[in-house]
Amino acid sequence: MEQNYANHRRWVPMYHFVASLMILLTLIGAGINLYRSFGTDNLYSASLIFVNTLALLFVFFFARTFAIKAQDRAIRAEENLRHFVMDGKLIDPKVTVRQIIGLRFASDDEFLDLEKRAVKENLSEEGIKKAVKNWRADTYRA
Repeated sequence: MEQNYANHRRWVPMYHFVASLMILLTLIGAGINLYRSFGTDNLYSASLIFVNTLALLFVFFFARTFAIKAQDRAIRAEENLRHFVMDGKLIDPKVTVRQIIGLRFASDDEFLDLEKRAVKENLSEEGIKKAVKNWRADTYRA
């Protein structure tokens, strides 16, 4: 399938839907279990289950956040090199990382013009993606 603006976001169903739902349901169950354990001998173990499930939720969230942040840095470096090859200069420092992430989908023919527009018109990442006419697929995004 050819990548474009409408289908460029990557969803991993087992991660985004199944695992997240399992963790959410476990946290709800652990919360109910903790509530019912007040005044009983099971309070300690119920609180451990709840805290461990909460920690699992944090790991689930931060694992994705850290991977995306590292990938954003790589994209910034790749697009800076791409710009340097085409123009002999680095990307304008006024271009934000979010804008650079949008620019990565632009073909070589429209990259430099879109970069100038991004600065001049303060285009958002989404605005840049929507302005791309010849989509350059990025199939390695996490």
